[in-house]
Amino acid sequence: MNFTDKEKHYNTLTRYYQYKFNSKIAKISLNAGFGCPNRDGTKGYGGCSFCSSKGSGDFAGDVNSTLKEQFETIKQTLIKKWPNAKFMPYLQAFSNTYANIDILEKTYNTIINLDEDIVGLGIATRPDCINLEVANLIKEINKKVPVQLELGLQTTNEESMKSLNLGYTLADFENSINLLKDTGCDIVVHIINGLPNESKQDMINNIKYLNQYPIKGIKIHSLLIIKNTKLALDYLKEPFKILTLNEYVDIVCEQIANLRSDIIVHRLAADSNVADLIEPQWTIKKLVVQNEIDKELRKRDLYQGDYNN
Repeated sequence: MNFTDKEKHYNTLTRYYQYKFNSKIAKISLNAGFGCPNRDGTKGYGGCSFCSSKGSGDFAGDVNSTLKEQFETIKQTLIKKWPNAKFMPYLQAFSNTYANIDILEKTYNTIINLDEDIVGLGIATRPDCINLEVANLIKEINKKVPVQLELGLQTTNEESMKSLNLGYTLADFENSINLLKDTGCDIVVHIINGLPNESKQDMINNIKYLNQYPIKGIKIHSLLIIKNTKLALDYLKEPFKILTLNEYVDIVCEQIANLRSDIIVHRLAADSNVADLIEPQWTIKKLVVQNEIDKELRKRDLYQGDYNN
């Protein structure tokens, strides 16, 4: 399906959800207390250099509360804005396929039964945290509710992968795709623009690489330098190039034009806790970033997949 029009020149998640569920879908970010192999010594310590102490789950529920309590607390806020919405719980913090398979199965089944208006499950994880057992479990859960399995790839530049202490490789990513491709889930991939020493072409190459694989969605955002991360310490010691808003908008427009036309764009901007953000300060106004991208696409008369086609 094509979800573009004169205003939005790419397939938006909102329209995809409306088509698939015939409803407004509100995501509820939960924290199930899972860990990460790049923090506990299995793969490394300290995590990816840009990752916050909350494992990129800064807006997820309180890990000290039960999943039911987290869900209900956030739901009560969301229904004030969208009283008729359906819900998609989203396991956001850390690596949510990194646990004993029995624990994962119990957690996923608990979550999808928290509320009668739950229509799907989002699971964020790392490429190296997918194995055959996990893939089989995802396949079973996907028979109950649609699953969006989010893989944090971030970059295809292997030098960047090493310097950012990601702890996984492109081979790990490709292996995870092979394991997940027959599960029926929507595979969604995260990439970051503006990583140190990466060129505009590197960022466009990320898109060209992903076009080869059976992914259903993509999340793109700029690098965020967050206080108390390894990347922040490096930046404060020796500042590196930070993308301006105009540069970011230009790159994203080119990425969208190169993106395979059937992929759903889940996100084109991200935010963080303002008090913890060092750079780029322009990311604070997330809606402005989004609007600037839309305006530039219309100005250039560029649509998703134009260059790819």
